[in-house]
Amino acid sequence: MNRPVTERASSFFNDLLNTLTERGRSLLQWRGSEATLTQAQLVELGEALLSRRGEATGVALAQTLLAAYAAAPHADRMAFLNAMAEQFGPDEAELTKAIETVRNGDLSSEAVNRLHKAAEPRRQELIRRLNLAPGGTAALVKMREELLVALRERPQLAHVDSDFSHLFGSWFNRGFLVLRRIDWTTPANILEKIIRYEAVHAIENWDDLRNRLAPSDRRCYGFFHPQLVDEPLIFVEVALTREIPPAIAPLLDLERKAIGANEATTAVFYSISNTQRGLGGISFGNFLIKQVVEDIKRELPNLTTFVTLSPVPGFADWLNKERTNAESSVLDSDQREALNNLDIANWVSDPVLCARIEPALLSAAAAYFLTARTSRGGLIDAVARFHLGNGARLERLNFLGDRSEKGMQQSHGLMVNYLYALNEIESNHEGYAEKRHVAASTSVRKLLSARQAQSDSTPLAPATS
Repeated sequence: MNRPVTERASSFFNDLLNTLTERGRSLLQWRGSEATLTQAQLVELGEALLSRRGEATGVALAQTLLAAYAAAPHADRMAFLNAMAEQFGPDEAELTKAIETVRNGDLSSEAVNRLHKAAEPRRQELIRRLNLAPGGTAALVKMREELLVALRERPQLAHVDSDFSHLFGSWFNRGFLVLRRIDWTTPANILEKIIRYEAVHAIENWDDLRNRLAPSDRRCYGFFHPQLVDEPLIFVEVALTREIPPAIAPLLDLERKAIGANEATTAVFYSISNTQRGLGGISFGNFLIKQVVEDIKRELPNLTTFVTLSPVPGFADWLNKERTNAESSVLDSDQREALNNLDIANWVSDPVLCARIEPALLSAAAAYFLTARTSRGGLIDAVARFHLGNGARLERLNFLGDRSEKGMQQSHGLMVNYLYALNEIESNHEGYAEKRHVAASTSVRKLLSARQAQSDSTPLAPATS
């Protein structure tokens, strides 16, 4: 039986690459095993890759270097990253000549271009050439993932990370990304990754996954890259509902009754997960939400409201510090006393304790979003920075919106609705980007106590209803 054309073409391409690789190895007279290369040989391979002009040898060297790096012990991989920082910077001789030319008054396009080229670290070209290897993009993303971990104790690697970020920002820009809907018919290898990568509300099993993908009132979308065909870079899970939900449990309930997509008026983005740690700092989420809004609105014109149901991952830590700070400008004595009940085991199951805690906790939460700032003047909460920076509005604070163990631990159960009002997104985005204005509903602003409002030193956006 004849194989499909696409399979034959793929096989031919792989054979061709293998032939090029073997010829490249032969030309280089390479006899070593990738698993036995020393630190010095890894660096030597990098220098050789930069010095070669032939494509066959370049592919061979790139493939060999990436395989050797992956097989090397941790210490040797760290040594190679250190070498990228110390030995693969700009060509100092060329840079000095280019600077002197400009200093001597030659400001021609050719001289400026020569200076620009000489100032570029050699490691950028090394990364580009490594990307030529089959699977090179995925290997480099993995390499940067390790680099980001190493950065915590090796600040000298910051320049290497800057070069990775610069190149990844181009390679993974919106123009190269493909939006694909993920549903129950999506290949199993991708569905398995959705289970593995879900970072907000863990997917317990295949029944749980089916409940999020198969019903008529559920959607899931992901961004994919041509070089990482079966690896979603980021994905968002969407619930179609009749109203803005205050809690996550009903959305994830396996026993819930689905509604028809045409009955829904609201699209709820309840989970957004980045999947590649090596692409940290490369923004996809803002494009993803806007693209999904466009696509889902086109499919279901009956939808009028686009909103999130979001976690507040840093709230509990922040609140606990304020509770123990006698000079806190956020909490008064009555609020502090009420919030001391958070230390009581199983307070959630006690209606009396909940009634005492709720107003104090929601007031503190309003202060957390509207008045609390980092030392640099930014919002403390990363999720808030993301959605408000995208032009959303802080619409509603939900007491005990997430009663899961994780939700109670990170936010005392608090969840938030960010509203994407299509006619306000641009103005909200501009207000936040230019002046750090927080677009918030009147109901959220009313939760601030007089003392909390007075403590706010940051201009706020006008209240909206």
